[in-house]
Amino acid sequence: MPDKKPMLKTEKEWKENLTPEQYKVMREKGTESPFSGKLLHEKSEGVYRCAACGNPLFPSDAKFESGTGWPSFDKALPGAVELRLDKSGGMERTEVLCSHCGSHLGHVFDDGPTPTGKRYCMNSVCLELEKK
Repeated sequence: MPDKKPMLKTEKEWKENLTPEQYKVMREKGTESPFSGKLLHEKSEGVYRCAACGNPLFPSDAKFESGTGWPSFDKALPGAVELRLDKSGGMERTEVLCSHCGSHLGHVFDDGPTPTGKRYCMNSVCLELEKK
């Protein structure tokens, strides 16, 4: 498990270590097209990790089908993510970032159907599944 100290890289290093799509989403706060992500329909057991640094983010049993077009989770692992107010695009949302490397992962909403009431709407390109 990676240590929890901030991981600092130059933009050149990020560009060298991420695919162009990952860089656009994770470093420039973009989003992948809905219903296009490789992990949208994934049902395997394991842990979803940050694609940039390997930080464990979400347990597979927190994943649910939200119908929104992005993988959705009702809870993150303790200390795995940071939340930040996002007022971009004329909206007010809560951005979700990896607590280890600061990469943008997606947004969290208070409209989840599970007892937590949360819907962490994540970009597949930001995640890697470590299967059990």
